[in-house]
Amino acid sequence: MKEGGVLPGIKVDTGTVELAGTNGETTTQGLDGLAARCAKYYQAGARFAKWRAVLKIGTNEPSQLAINENANGLARYAIICQENGLVPIVEPEILVDGSHDINKCADVTERVVARTMPPAVPAVVFLSGGQSEEEATVNLNAMNKLQTKKPWTLSFSFGRALQQSTLKAWAGKEENWKKAQDALLTRCKANSEAVLGKYKGDATPAEGASESLHVKDYKY
Repeated sequence: MKEGGVLPGIKVDTGTVELAGTNGETTTQGLDGLAARCAKYYQAGARFAKWRAVLKIGTNEPSQLAINENANGLARYAIICQENGLVPIVEPEILVDGSHDINKCADVTERVVARTMPPAVPAVVFLSGGQSEEEATVNLNAMNKLQTKKPWTLSFSFGRALQQSTLKAWAGKEENWKKAQDALLTRCKANSEAVLGKYKGDATPAEGASESLHVKDYKY
């Protein structure tokens, strides 16, 4: 992987637990012993890490308590990673679950992220959030075409939205390796173009690319 220019990373949190005093909101665990683990991961070849904080949208959510608690955890995780040579991916994930509309989602996202994100941060990378592969790419492209103030590069940190058509093409069969590799390269190229705001929706159609990947209350 290293010879091919691929740098590996690792998710270092240990999952979420309910945050006392809230309506089912959560905080993320895993800070205990994190420094020692990060040093070990670096020695093993990792060069970046990921920590997932989850915020939900409701009538009164996210609460300021949940925002503050998760922001504190993310900040502590980030400095521990940097002290041990790992680039931290800071992930405040705002769940799409709920009956709210897109405007409510935008308001919450701005409250949690846009008004507090330092301009010096080099990039904001988006999750696919259960969107289909194609939908995630089209939306990333639309954001990058907007003529507005955005001091950060808007890029992607997709898991399922890079893997779905690849896994469908592979189907667990050795003879499908080349087909699966081609499917992965197609999605990577499409998303790279979307980062530049130049995706024209012309990616080669593939099985699974338009399937919704939403899972309610998704955990990983």
